[in-house]
Amino acid sequence: MAASFNQQFDQHGAWRREFTQRLKLLGDWMKDHELLDAALQERLHRLEVQVRADKVMVAFVAEFSRGKSELINAIFFADYGRRIMPASAGRTTMCPTELGYDGGVPACLRLLPIQTRLQPQALMEWRLVPEKWTRVDLDVNDGAQLAGAMEKVAETLRVTKDEARALGFWHDDAPADNPLIDADGKVEVPRWRHALINMAHPLLQQGLVVLDTPGLNAIGAEPELTVNLIPQAQAAVFILAADTGVTKSDLGIWREYLATQPDAATSRLVVLNKIDTMWDALSTPVLVRAQIERQRTTSAEILGIPVSQVIPVSAQKGLLAKVTGDRSLLAASQLPLLEQALSEGLLGQRQRILQSAVMGGVEDLRSEAVRVVNLRRRDLAEQRQELKSLQGKNSAVIRQMRLRIEKEQAEFGGSGVRIHAVRSVQVKMLHEVFKLLGTSSLKQELSTLNAALRQPGIKFGVKKAYAQTFDRLREVMNKVQLVSDELHAMLNATFQQLNTEFGFSLQTPRVTDLSVHSRDLNSVERGHVQYLAVGNIFKLAQPEFADRLVRALATRVRSIFETVQTDVETWTKAAMAQLDVQLRERRRNFDRRIEAIERIQQAAGGLEERIAEINTQEVSLVQLDARLKELVAQFVSEPAPAFLAQKPDVAAE
Repeated sequence: MAASFNQQFDQHGAWRREFTQRLKLLGDWMKDHELLDAALQERLHRLEVQVRADKVMVAFVAEFSRGKSELINAIFFADYGRRIMPASAGRTTMCPTELGYDGGVPACLRLLPIQTRLQPQALMEWRLVPEKWTRVDLDVNDGAQLAGAMEKVAETLRVTKDEARALGFWHDDAPADNPLIDADGKVEVPRWRHALINMAHPLLQQGLVVLDTPGLNAIGAEPELTVNLIPQAQAAVFILAADTGVTKSDLGIWREYLATQPDAATSRLVVLNKIDTMWDALSTPVLVRAQIERQRTTSAEILGIPVSQVIPVSAQKGLLAKVTGDRSLLAASQLPLLEQALSEGLLGQRQRILQSAVMGGVEDLRSEAVRVVNLRRRDLAEQRQELKSLQGKNSAVIRQMRLRIEKEQAEFGGSGVRIHAVRSVQVKMLHEVFKLLGTSSLKQELSTLNAALRQPGIKFGVKKAYAQTFDRLREVMNKVQLVSDELHAMLNATFQQLNTEFGFSLQTPRVTDLSVHSRDLNSVERGHVQYLAVGNIFKLAQPEFADRLVRALATRVRSIFETVQTDVETWTKAAMAQLDVQLRERRRNFDRRIEAIERIQQAAGGLEERIAEINTQEVSLVQLDARLKELVAQFVSEPAPAFLAQKPDVAAE
């Protein structure tokens, strides 16, 4: 039987820990040998954080009663020997629920009251105000207490129709989607707007984040979930019921929330759940398999995806099989096939991205370290040649040599004015970038869209306002790229001049490529435009809903801009750090040359002694270079985790 998703994620976590340890060893070694300046140390730290704190989010999306919570129980919580997430008949998870781990927060369930929707703050802003959330402490070692606490995510309130309308759960223009009115004239709405579960589950500790979403009506009322959280998930698992196939509401969720990003199609898995409802004692196994395969093929055609992305599963039987240790029932549930698809697609892709990022960063570190080693070797060669030229010479010649070195040192000191000018230009251009990407700039770029969405009534021109807004945001990115290109050209010209005058080996780092961030911006635009095009035009007539949508957009774009700002700043720091290193090495070179002359002047044997020291130092540098290659080679030779080579058990097919 193929390893479970839990086991495969354990392997992924072990791989990340090994990479982090090797990065730390490399950093410590470079620091011990004075090869790690402040900028390189910062870059190494960012790499370590990227690997150690990498999060993998899996969003589970479905209409009510598709067995979504049961599937989460089967994949992640079977070790408890019982259900943890509420999975009774009917509606269960009533509010978006995130399961993750933060070591700085005790195990707890935090619940944001639904009434916060009546206030303008975005969901991300509410995360920064923990005292506004209702907190329930969790005992992760007590399955019953844990399951009891999780029941709270299914809690509801009875409110008037007007209150439901204000909260986003009643729409006069879409009566078919509205909740039922009871005998008292009230309707049922979720008690909570959002839930955060923090617990030390092994998978969550290793960076997994599970996003459990409610049904169509609840999703549509929270634009930030639709345009921010779900699109940012590394994988989305969309659950259908095998006995009903793709219903109208299923198709609505798929089109509105999961089919908006064409480049994310491979990270969308469709689960045809509850295949056990088709296990008919009066039908042969062959007929049952054929019936399931027909439903699978039909679902794939309706959703417009390959059949291979539709996986038939029985979450309930899979959970039961894991709890009871029934291997044959587990194979029949086909849950291992889904877990393998998640690991191969999600973990494999995530690991390749991380490995590529780490290798790129390590190669940059290696290049900088090799440059410093070569500088030291060249300086030693020059010193040896200089000292050999003094062999057999009298004290006057040696004194003349010292005067020449001191003159070179003085001339080199004069370069400080030019380098200070370069730093001033760098700071000025960075300030320009920060201004372009700052909060005030973003607020200004979104002001027109905000004004358009605040207009009363139906906003038929909202798509045009969105298009104009994103055109302006792209123009901001273009301006940042232009400033970066100008800074690169200035640094390149300065570095070439310094290389010519002082024999430096400065190389201007590749200019920051903002294309990946531009693609992120385009992805955000597609998600918002798609969201507007599928029946939410009437929701936009509500000022509160429109305001939440703009705030959700601002949160996402601000995140992109902050990443761009960090990338540009890191790039410029890397360039200037290279200059700092070579300045430092050159100053040391002058000090060592003068020190050698002083020793020669003070002792007759000082010349030969110093030449012997230089030869020893050269051997040490050769060994240093060889050790550096060994340390870097360890990253290249790192084997892929076993799960990437595993295949699902044939018995499960």
